Amino acid sequence: MNIPVVYEDEWLVVVDKPAGLLTIPSPRNENRTLTSILNEDLKERGLSYRLHPCHRLDRETSGLVIYAKGKSIQKKMMDEFKERRVGKRYIAFVQGAAVKEQGEIKRPIENRPAVTKYRVSQRRKDFTVVEITPLTGRTNQIRIHLKSIGHPIVGETKFAFRKDFLLRAKRLCLHARDLEFLHPVTKKAVRLSVGLPGDLNDFLDKHA
Repeated sequence: MNIPVVYEDEWLVVVDKPAGLLTIPSPRNENRTLTSILNEDLKERGLSYRLHPCHRLDRETSGLVIYAKGKSIQKKMMDEFKERRVGKRYIAFVQGAAVKEQGEIKRPIENRPAVTKYRVSQRRKDFTVVEITPLTGRTNQIRIHLKSIGHPIVGETKFAFRKDFLLRAKRLCLHARDLEFLHPVTKKAVRLSVGLPGDLNDFLDKHA
């Protein structure tokens, strides 16, 4: 599988994860994950180091994932996430017409504070394209928060009933588009962005 590399230096690699692939194995111990594919490629190329994920995306979500070349760099990068010093922005297609042009969702998840900002970028006939900025990093936060305001992500099956909506998609229409962080070694600002994958662009064309 061809995994696009968006950024690479001596310490980090950032890739554009395709939808349908786990970042790391689930409790079911799937063997084929983004991490295993990347490390198998390194092994085949005779490289001795291994890549360690610094965060993860859901199986159905596409977009940017940061990997560290070594455990010590992984810990430094994960600390940046814990301290909320990594800026993340997503693009989501949500069901229906969002009433507000922008807003902030503050709803606890598993009794822990969770905050998500959103801004409408396009309005289509049966759905709205929104830019999402999670200010906290709870599991499934974006999916839960968008469902909570009555606009679940198109293709959502875990937190919404597919039968409740006429608009269907082959997968969850959520893409991790932007990352901003201070490099844990060089201390320089890193800003990365990756365009929508082909399947989401096709969805937009189909529902123009």
